Amino acid sequence: MPLFCIQCNGRRLPIFQYTEKLSLWLCKKCENFVDSNDVIIREFTQSEKDEMNTKLEEFGKSIESITSEKLTRRKGVN
Repeated sequence: MPLFCIQCNGRRLPIFQYTEKLSLWLCKKCENFVDSNDVIIREFTQSEKDEMNTKLEEFGKSIESITSEKLTRRKGVN
């Protein structure tokens, strides 16, 4: 598994690609995707960045309605 980038030695994260039906490894510093054989497939596009940010904002809005009481762990439940 290509956990570290050969170019910058930065950490890579697996991101599932629905169009290709496989996980590609993304280096956040170099902004490129590699496959499991450590071959550069393509760059991280601006539309993909925008889509990820939109999903992150939607997730943030969806958890705002959860009260802090529900987010804390129960202690001493008998």
